[in-house]
Amino acid sequence: MSELAELIAARVSVAKERIAKAGGDPGSVKIVAVTKGFGPAQVAAAFEAGIRDFGENYADELVEKWPSAPPPARWHFLGTVQRNKIRRLAPYVDCWQAVARVLEGETILRHREEPAPGRGGGVLAPASMLVEVETTGLSGRGGCPPADVEAVVGGLLDRGCQVDGLMTVAAPDDPAGAGAAFQLVARLARQLGLAELSMGMSEDLEQAVAAGATMVRLGTCLFGPRPQRRRL
Repeated sequence: MSELAELIAARVSVAKERIAKAGGDPGSVKIVAVTKGFGPAQVAAAFEAGIRDFGENYADELVEKWPSAPPPARWHFLGTVQRNKIRRLAPYVDCWQAVARVLEGETILRHREEPAPGRGGGVLAPASMLVEVETTGLSGRGGCPPADVEAVVGGLLDRGCQVDGLMTVAAPDDPAGAGAAFQLVARLARQLGLAELSMGMSEDLEQAVAAGATMVRLGTCLFGPRPQRRRL
């Protein structure tokens, strides 16, 4: 194992300890390694260290990094879904974590059913979708308000989309608010019978796990401070 892979593996162990102390099962709570701002070398090292779920916010970076962690790795798109980029991303994204409108899900479903030249051709399995819930009230945030979640999930399911759960991003530097937001989203998921809950990042994973998160999205605590975004 490379030196960088050993470092990431050690940091994964620390993250799993934090999950356990928060009352979660480290074997069940999935760690999604957020690679935004980091290069293919870090992705390859994380893959070598045993990470199998990777999250990316930018379309160009995801496509560039994908060969560094091909199947059985799974790629999660974490950014706001831009319909004009879905066709390019569809062959590479296994889980869309920020779906907020039915039209977005329809577009993902349509392009996922097309042949996938980027992955050797052939039709791919349906992509998993998580509906993003906006819980902060801050302007410019993606996601749909809690009151609209049931309608969005129902509309996606009616159109044949595979909706597996909900996700949210809590307000920064507000531990109490984060805990309340995570509990709200967990209640919504239970009411809708959805199993997956993507909640919590490096700074607030404890509150998320305590509320029932099944996925945590970790970048800084695995890779260190995020460098300035590279221009591709």
